[in-house]
Amino acid sequence: MFVGSTQAAQLMGISARRIRQLLSGGRIQGAFKLGRSWIIPLVNGMPQVSEGTRGPKARWRRRRPSPVTIIHVNQQTIRQNQKQEKAAPVISVKRGQENRYGHEVEIHGPCRVVYRRDNPKPCGARVWIETLFGVEVFTQNE
Repeated sequence: MFVGSTQAAQLMGISARRIRQLLSGGRIQGAFKLGRSWIIPLVNGMPQVSEGTRGPKARWRRRRPSPVTIIHVNQQTIRQNQKQEKAAPVISVKRGQENRYGHEVEIHGPCRVVYRRDNPKPCGARVWIETLFGVEVFTQNE
């Protein structure tokens, strides 16, 4: 896979200017110029940078991992739905600061079910599903 200089900078956690300095010094292995743009190959998701001759050893850091998506069923809403005519969404999908509600969820990848009797989530959930992959939330149209 190949990326440009801006994407490589984001992957490595450094500025685009620093990437251009490394490119002009020939320190990024396999990189080549196509017109006015640099094409940088990725090895295991990162550009390969050869060591410099001066200064401390470089410590490139990877991009922060995406937040875990947590899915749980709200029991209190289930109880309230028994008394109401229209059913409110009972499934909560939380990713970072975002919270979505629905009646149905589709997980696009591996996930795990977690039970923590003595350490519930702040919302009170003791059983939830965790995934790092995309999740689609569906609601009923009544």
